[in-house]
Amino acid sequence: QVQLVESGGGLVQAGGSLRLSCAASGRTFSTYAMAWFRQAPGKEREIVAAISWSGGRLSYADSVKGRFTCSRDNAKNTVYLQMNSLKPEDTAVYFCAAVLISPNRVVPIRADEYEYWGQGTQVTVSS
Repeated sequence: QVQLVESGGGLVQAGGSLRLSCAASGRTFSTYAMAWFRQAPGKEREIVAAISWSGGRLSYADSVKGRFTCSRDNAKNTVYLQMNSLKPEDTAVYFCAAVLISPNRVVPIRADEYEYWGQGTQVTVSS
């Protein structure tokens, strides 16, 4: 079992920045691929960023490329999402997710490929 707890959400003006953190506990964090998803009201959950167990492979949604940066610190069992140049359309609940995969596998980007989920943190961007 892996427990995930997100933090760092809040209210920010357009153009501002936030850094989300996801702290993991339980089994060996470094063997898990991690991802950030988001879900806005009335919309489906969508991938924001995914990162391999080593941090060497990253995948981003087109809508956040160049603005968001995903990273992880396996020594701290934590994954981060640095969000810059925020837009009102980034408003959503952001979820951290984890799945145990072998190092050679492509990092998953579909929600149904992830096994463990955090409770989510609200990000609201005002115009």
